[in-house]
Amino acid sequence: MSDLKQCYDWQKLEQLAATPVRINDDASLAEHARRWLSQPLLALDTEFMRTETFYPIPGLIQVADEQGCYLIDPLQISDMRPLAQVLAAPEVLKVVHAGSEDLELFRHSYGVLPAPLHDTQIAAAFVGWGFSMGLQRMVSEVLEVELGKGETTSDWLQRPLTPEQEHYAALDVAYLPALALMQREQLEQRGRLSWVEEECAALCEAVSAQDEQDPESYYQRFSQAWHFDATHRAALRDLTAWRERTCRARDLSRNRLLRNQVLLDIAEKLPQTEQQLDRIVQRGRVIREFGQAILAVLAQAEASARDNPPAEIERPLHYVWNKRLKQLRAIGREAAQAHDLMPEVLLRKRDLDALIRSRDQYSHYRLPPSLSGWRKPLVGEALLARIEQFDKS
Repeated sequence: MSDLKQCYDWQKLEQLAATPVRINDDASLAEHARRWLSQPLLALDTEFMRTETFYPIPGLIQVADEQGCYLIDPLQISDMRPLAQVLAAPEVLKVVHAGSEDLELFRHSYGVLPAPLHDTQIAAAFVGWGFSMGLQRMVSEVLEVELGKGETTSDWLQRPLTPEQEHYAALDVAYLPALALMQREQLEQRGRLSWVEEECAALCEAVSAQDEQDPESYYQRFSQAWHFDATHRAALRDLTAWRERTCRARDLSRNRLLRNQVLLDIAEKLPQTEQQLDRIVQRGRVIREFGQAILAVLAQAEASARDNPPAEIERPLHYVWNKRLKQLRAIGREAAQAHDLMPEVLLRKRDLDALIRSRDQYSHYRLPPSLSGWRKPLVGEALLARIEQFDKS
């Protein structure tokens, strides 16, 4: 580890970020990718635009190795397969920071998820640096370097990019190798490296699952509609599925078509004419282009509910769980203190919710996947034992 830390000198990479290597053609990418396949570690970041599209539009891909910082221009390169090969190479550790959106871009645009993966934001919480820590704060507190935010809102699809944009983008990967190596050394000392690897793998799985989600199940995210009857649930299910398919096919952002609150209002009121629909949507362009399609979905709501009954939407937890949740959270806090972990890392709200909702007809509970890995011996088993006592007391 110490040898690698010397190779990935953040001060050298910081200086080289001022003159990043531009990779603007297929041959140059292929040449660099061949060398990257022999590297133990690469830092990655992306810049993209996604204001009106369903999928992110790649504007720039940044890479850092021990020799420098590189800016790959996806607008000028036609064959990205060499990069995809590097992203999938099992012997090359890929380092990102808060990388969920980067992973989504790689999966959709190039059909690959980087693996193995080290996310410095995830790892920071396991070494006590901070929870949900931004890169700017991390670089400031750990390396005592102040990063600017001058190009945060840049147009990354414009060409040519300004020197300021290129320098900003290169700095986003210049510090990541050193930060990752510092974290991994501390994680190994604490016996927590496998925990972070598990969390990073779970991040990849979540991105993959989100991309593959069935449009027919999207409506179940609308927890505020738990009280809808079957007809209104069917309208919400079919309308959200229609929006999902339309947005994917036309590469439109969901909000550009119909916002979530508007979807709920439509499913609740079930308008029958364009005039009634327009009073809810209040966007003439949407009504003109999609009004008849929306009304056709709504007109079938009753038959859809009868022929394909929609599953119920999970309702809020019964008030009896208010006191019980306090006890379960207390178990989490005590376990976190005992193992010198941040409570937010050890026990998350969604984990508790999944555990509570796992109750079967025999009043048995089971640990959700998120509490079945490294968390199981630390807190999962204690939570399971306590929650099963509630029905007996």
